[in-house]
Amino acid sequence: MTTQQKHSNRQWLRRGAAAVALAAVLGGLAAPAALAAPAPAAGPAAAATAQGGRGHLISLTALERLAPADVTARLAPHGFDVSTVRHGVSAYRLTYATVDPQGRPTTATGLLVLPRGGPHRLDLVSDTHGTVATRDDAPSGGAGYNRLTPYLHASAGRAVAAPDYLGLGGGPGAHPYMDTRSSVTASVDMLKAARTAADRLGRPVTRDVYATGFSQGAQVAMALGRELSRPSSGFRLRALAPVAGPYDLDGSELPGITDGRVDPRTAVFYLSYFLTAQNRLHPLYADPAEVFRAPYAQAVETLFDGNHGFEDIVAGLPASPQELLTPEWYENVRAPRGALRTALKANDDACDWKPAAPVRLYAGSADTDVPLANTEACAADLARHGVRAKVVDQGPDADHFVSVIRSAPQAVRWFDSLR
Repeated sequence: MTTQQKHSNRQWLRRGAAAVALAAVLGGLAAPAALAAPAPAAGPAAAATAQGGRGHLISLTALERLAPADVTARLAPHGFDVSTVRHGVSAYRLTYATVDPQGRPTTATGLLVLPRGGPHRLDLVSDTHGTVATRDDAPSGGAGYNRLTPYLHASAGRAVAAPDYLGLGGGPGAHPYMDTRSSVTASVDMLKAARTAADRLGRPVTRDVYATGFSQGAQVAMALGRELSRPSSGFRLRALAPVAGPYDLDGSELPGITDGRVDPRTAVFYLSYFLTAQNRLHPLYADPAEVFRAPYAQAVETLFDGNHGFEDIVAGLPASPQELLTPEWYENVRAPRGALRTALKANDDACDWKPAAPVRLYAGSADTDVPLANTEACAADLARHGVRAKVVDQGPDADHFVSVIRSAPQAVRWFDSLR
């Protein structure tokens, strides 16, 4: 892979402007066709949930239809192996009932992708996306780049449910970034809504779910797998294939931020996002100036309003964590204590269970967003429960984004082998 291709891949996965440009080059999105009533605003959420319960499908909107050649044209320029593309795809935005981090009724959106061909009754892939700060960068939004792996999996002959999570896509409120529990509830409820939608579209799904995800979504996929393993879930977990997840915030990710293994500008983005979002769930500070240095304390929370993209956020913040944080809070990140430690522990057990389904953990040795130590820690957690998960290291040249480009097609082929 050339330096130019790697640069393009980073643009695809993190920068909304590049994603919009990509959509324009490839023909853009088909005009949406509403198949049901529009999504409700936040106000009617309680009524919607009470009417049908969690996972109740509120609306179904067609987004686009692609032939196999069109799917290939979306994927190939980024370096994906497209040998598993066998079908075209149809994509839909779902709006459904779920709950917020406090358990209160709300709504969320997500992307359902169905193959145009293959068996009548489809197995289901849950594909949970990585970190985005802009609403439209979620899978059902308009930017398009978080549709690439769902399209890859669907074109191989499985239905794909890709939740936007809370507060992204068309969901109300702020995104509770890295709140594993609410990401899992939104993902389970997306699977329920996807099952209803697939029935309506004449392509029913089985109980079998193959769970995958990238970056933040890899951590969500591992925690989701535990939930799907419960008999009460109504689903049957067939396999877990997460890619480059921050499974070990306390022991690997935060140390990587302070010892230089995480790129400093990326570290500033992740830290700012995490601290401002977690402050709404586990109060970390009363005033941003307690945590962030001037002049950033006055701007940092407004940057994560769902409308600012990665480039805008990075441009409004300093180049390193030391410049971002007050001395006291930099030391708190180096050695977490108090409320910060509580927030980390609440989100650090995604791998601390015993899957009955097979697990493969994908990662890259050159990852400077989510160091490989996170994946090694996840494998160690699973081993303590007697589960030997295969770790697939994509090599010393595989950074965060190359890891998913190489891993996603491998996961497709692995899922094929488990039929």
